[in-house]
This record gives sequence, structure tokens and C-alpha cells, in this order.
Amino acid sequence: MAPRRRRHHNHSRFRCPTLYIGAAIAAFLVTSGGRSDRDIWTSRMSKFYYGCSNASSKFAKAEAITRPNRYLWIATSGGLNQQRTGITDAVVAARILNATLVVPKLDQKSFWKDASNFAEIFDVDRFISHLANDVKIIKELPRRGGKTWTPYTMRVPRKCNERCYQIRVLPVLLKKHAVQLTKFDYRLANKLETDLQKLRCRVNYHALRFTDPITKMGETLAHRMRMMSKHYIALHLRFEPDMLAFSGCYYGGGDKEIKELGKIRKRWKTLHTSNPDKVRRQGRCPLTPEEIGLMLRALGYGKDVHIYVASGEVYGGEDTLAPLKALFPNTHSKDTITSKEELEPFSAFSSRMAALDFLVCDESDVFVTNNNGNMAKILAGRRRYFGHKPTIRPNAKKLYRLFLNRDNMTWEEFASRGRRYQKGFMGEPKETRPGRGEFHENPSSCICEDSDAKLKMETGPRKLGRGKEGAKNDVGEAVDDQNTDNELELSDPEDEEDLSDPQGKGLVDGTSEDYDPNTSEEPELEVLLSD
Repeated sequence: MAPRRRRHHNHSRFRCPTLYIGAAIAAFLVTSGGRSDRDIWTSRMSKFYYGCSNASSKFAKAEAITRPNRYLWIATSGGLNQQRTGITDAVVAARILNATLVVPKLDQKSFWKDASNFAEIFDVDRFISHLANDVKIIKELPRRGGKTWTPYTMRVPRKCNERCYQIRVLPVLLKKHAVQLTKFDYRLANKLETDLQKLRCRVNYHALRFTDPITKMGETLAHRMRMMSKHYIALHLRFEPDMLAFSGCYYGGGDKEIKELGKIRKRWKTLHTSNPDKVRRQGRCPLTPEEIGLMLRALGYGKDVHIYVASGEVYGGEDTLAPLKALFPNTHSKDTITSKEELEPFSAFSSRMAALDFLVCDESDVFVTNNNGNMAKILAGRRRYFGHKPTIRPNAKKLYRLFLNRDNMTWEEFASRGRRYQKGFMGEPKETRPGRGEFHENPSSCICEDSDAKLKMETGPRKLGRGKEGAKNDVGEAVDDQNTDNELELSDPEDEEDLSDPQGKGLVDGTSEDYDPNTSEEPELEVLLSD
């Protein structure tokens, strides 16, 4: 069937491949210029909201609540951003236990294979000093009797709340005096009292900073993007073969794709046979680079926009990326805007390379992702806290139908529907209900409203300004609730044992609202999603 063509000015007449990876099949004509009824580079209501994470007057200083001979040490797991959540939650866990925190041990052995220690990724002195009023932190355990002190190791279940720590960990800490919590990923409840949530924000958004070499290189990359264009988009793209195989999705690559991804999928014996159509209808398939490009063009971003792509291996390589580059010819990565010599100090370390991408994505005017991994969540929360910079999460459930039927409509119809479907998924204030989703993605306890400024805007064209202290209110109800039902969180077999332990029955009841019972007996699966 011949593609539908309409006479219209400023059409870019490239042959845009469809979902089929590597297949050059003609599709509808995409206008070359951007068109939108809104400012596509800012969030409309962002000026009325700001990050607020100062402790209340009731939050005692660390020196008043820290007990002697209580040392907590945690071992993180996963990629850089999952480890970041573990570090943040470790500070809060130490506060709950009135313990001294030992600088966390980073994951150096898993899938990500990075031998860096904490001080090689983060500014350790700032971490300790910035949190001095909240939690006492030391660089290493003191020696005991002139010998190295080996802590008692244990693990807590995922989403463990305050009571859980006080009943499970505190008795051990009182007896052993030094405890290391292993595989510390999402081991703290999503919902805590407000002062503890604000402590999470102080750690994540203020105390944790990358080392000077990483920060300076990240600033250099962002500056080079700015030299090319006033605004830029950062795309965090996860389209690795392992990721696609795990998802159970089908992207139209025929027998070759089925064989290649099926072979990878067989590594995980516990995965059920997938129904690709059902998975895609549920919005659980990562969008392809082309789909991301079409969504962005529909939202009004023109062909001249510069995009920074942060990604690992892309299944199908350049053939898969070609449609995105046809839609946005100014596509870059850290490899294309730096020399090998500049990247040499970082290239052998996956976490340092991830940190560079993190910094460029954080600095971008617009951040978009095709996944719901840890980097996407951390950046979404951070961008909310620091001014609600546009952060686009595809509404995959509705976009699925749009992409499926796109050959039966004009570009104008496609773009109009795309903009409508994306309302509520653009990073605007109040899009997500407070407490919904992971706290690191939606730090609602740390977002305040400047109601005086909002009132001035509503009553007259006077200059907007920060309201008085009494006019600052925590964010209220959501404007548009989001689809988070299908987010995947994996736990491990040890958690299952913890939850079936009669002794801990009361603890499970205390954290059941936050606990996701999905489990996996395949450790590699967890690591795959732990960017």
C-alpha cells in the first residue's frame, strides 16, 4: 500500500523506517519544523514549586542521638544509580538506629565490573561534612584491640520500615556493635516520616557529589552540547539485547530476532513464555529509538534540535539508530564530542562513565527515557527537586496503539494524538500523587509550593517572587495520575525467607504497603535492571 502523502510546506522527504529494525519502509511525511502550543523547553508551573529539604526544629542533631559502639556499614549492589539509592537510604537507616555510619562499600564484583571505591566516585569529605548534623559518618571502622574489626553481616528485606530496623537490626547491633548490611538496594521503606524523607533528599541532592575529575569532565560535555545549540535534549536509551530478551517484546525483526533474543532468554530458566502483543499492550516494552524520535517530533521538537544519547550497546546497532538520526540529524554521545584521550581516565570504569552521562542528562533542558530503570528514576526525582525541568516518560500504553495505527493517519493527526497522550507524563508539578511510585523518583515530601507567588500570578501581572515562610506549602493532590502499575521491581530469594519467618510477621504487616512480592531466582535478572 502506497504511503499517504499530503501537500504541505517544509516537509522532510526522508523515507522513515517503521518498527522493523533495519527495514527501510516508507511511512508518512514528518514535518521538518517543530510546532507546539506551549513552551517546549520549560515546565509551565515550575516557578511555583521548589525543593525544600531542611530539617524541622524537632529533628535532633547527630551528636545528641548517636550512641557509642554502634557502627553500621552497608554494601551496595548494582550499577551506579542503584548504588546511589543504597547510599542515600543507608544514611537514613543509620539515623533510625542511632548509629555511626561507615562510608558505604561499593559493588565491585557484579555485572557492572567496576573496581572503584566510594572516594573515587563521590566527594567523600563533602559527604561526611554536609551530613554532620544528621548522622555521624566515618571513613572506616575503628580497630578493635589493635586488630581489624570484622563486622557481623546480615541482610534486611526490601522496603524495611523504621520498626523493621528497630526489631531486626538493632538487637544485633547492640550485641555485635558493628553490623554490615549486604546487598543494600531498596532496603528502606518508600514511606517514612517527613523528617526522614527530607534527610533522604539532603543526602541525594546535596551531600552526594561526584569527584572533581568526574564533575569537570561532565561540565565539559554539557558545555560542548551548549556550544552547538542553546537547548538540548538528553535521551537515556536502554535497548541492549539482554534488556529486550528479558522484556519478552518483539520488534518485527523476523526469525533472526526471535532466534537471537530467544537464545539469550533461555539463560533465565524461571522466565515464563512471553506474549509479545500482551506485553506491548501493557506498556512494558521499551520504545525503539525511532518511536522516541517520533514522539519527540510530535511534541514539537524540530529536526534542528540537538540530542545527547546516553546508552549502552544498542540491539541492531546503527541500523536501529538510523531512524532516530533521520528524525534528528544532530545526535551526539560522549564518544562523538570527546577524544579517546579525554575519556581515557574514565573509560575503564563503568560507574565513572555512567556518572558522566548522568551529569550531561541532568544538565539538559529536556530529559527523555525509554525505560524505568534506576538512572531514569533518580534523574526524574532530581529534576523535580531542582525546578521541575521537563522530564518526559513515554505513556507507552497509549503510544503503543498510536504507533500501531500510524500508517492510517496523517502526520498532523499522529502529532495531535501524541501530544494528548503525553499530558501528565512531561515532568510538570503535581503530575504524580504524593507517595506514588519510588520516593527517589517522586520526592513529594521535599517539594514545596510558593503559594504567594501563585496567588500573585492568579490575581494580576505583578512580578513573581518567593513567598514568605508561612506561604510555603507541601505539594497537594495530583493533576494527572500516572500509570505505574506495571513497573517491575525484583526481590531475591532471601527476602522470601524473611517474609515467611513467623518471628517477623508483624514486620511484614508494617511494610506491606511498600513491598512488591515479585521475586526472581535469577540474580542476573536483578543486575540487568540495576543501572
